[in-house]
Amino acid sequence: MARSINRLTARAVSTLKVPGRHADGGGLYLQVDPSLAKRWVFVFQWHGQRKEMGLGSTLAVGLAEAREAARAARASVHGGVNPIEARKAEQIGKTFGDVADDVLAGILPGLSNLKHQNQWRTALQKAALPLRAKQVAEITTDDVLDVLRPIWTRTPETAARLRGRIERVFDAAKAKGLRSGENPARWRGHLELLLPKRKRLARSHHAAYPVAALPRFMQLLKTRQAVAARALEFTILTGARTGETLGMRWAEVNTVEGIWVVPASRMKARIEHRVPLTASALAVLEKVRPLQSEPNGLVFPGQRRGRPLSQMAMIMLMRRMEADEFTVHGFRSTFRDWAGDHTNFTREVVEAALSHSVGNAVERAYRRSDAFEKRRRLMDAWPGIAAVWPLCPRRRRWRRSDGPHSGDHGL
Repeated sequence: MARSINRLTARAVSTLKVPGRHADGGGLYLQVDPSLAKRWVFVFQWHGQRKEMGLGSTLAVGLAEAREAARAARASVHGGVNPIEARKAEQIGKTFGDVADDVLAGILPGLSNLKHQNQWRTALQKAALPLRAKQVAEITTDDVLDVLRPIWTRTPETAARLRGRIERVFDAAKAKGLRSGENPARWRGHLELLLPKRKRLARSHHAAYPVAALPRFMQLLKTRQAVAARALEFTILTGARTGETLGMRWAEVNTVEGIWVVPASRMKARIEHRVPLTASALAVLEKVRPLQSEPNGLVFPGQRRGRPLSQMAMIMLMRRMEADEFTVHGFRSTFRDWAGDHTNFTREVVEAALSHSVGNAVERAYRRSDAFEKRRRLMDAWPGIAAVWPLCPRRRRWRRSDGPHSGDHGL
């Protein structure tokens, strides 16, 4: 017997490309427009007339959320209340700030990078502050321009990101039936005609610390006593991203096996990543262990209880060490330069150590291994000190006479 409700699957919702309405049951439909844009529609009978209630775009509303909204609408109809009118009454007086906070609540859990989370909060809670108290249905293009113009030429990249985030709030408001008509923050054919053309900035890579100078930097770093120093040292030793280190918890670490498992939820690619922990990395963890008594507490806690170290802590430390021309993320570039120029490890092993994807989807599907043991040998030779005192892989000791390419490190 066919199911009367919950006919669709999440995969079907994401892959359907046939224009028309696709029933999930219980009055809920997935509407696929000729442009292949997708939205949810709840269809019901009200006093003998067919009514349609929009539940939002699939980009903003997932299958589970749409089903819950349809369930609530059905209950409303059965209770003798028109869900469309009920929603209008409920949504009268909604401000930009109300909708922005709802957008943040939906977006932030999906962002593993703490820096990106803070950027979204700053944009919608501080930069867009003049809009927050205004009725979202009454905000005009001029209101948006008043927010953007003061920073449009001074910080163009920041202004462009702010515009996009404000646009998303208005899209969400429209999906919820809170406003209609043109999105006042839309760029193409709208704000692009009203704001000066931005100068295109040349893309630059994160400044990488020189490989030859890294051993001395690491020695100086060890003399620093701050938690930020241990976090930076650990970040360099593991080739991790800043957010991965700051969000690290003790439950992710196996000190016996020397493995750190970063969950998919905190990885940029949303794929679980295993990191081999060398003796040096484990020594760092041993130093910071007394800072946290909870079994699953933060490895590098900040000053506020339950909060991680600040994003700026390592940056400020580098400034105090007179290394502010470089970036924390740039140490990953240093690692890549060192591995490519001073070892024989294959590109696939090096990129896997940096949690980068290599090859197309088919190649990745057949490459089941994450080259963990090869990566462990690679990390044993890091950081950079191998460029001066290369590691002999067979005897596991440092030899001044070995050249930077001695031994087959890729095996």
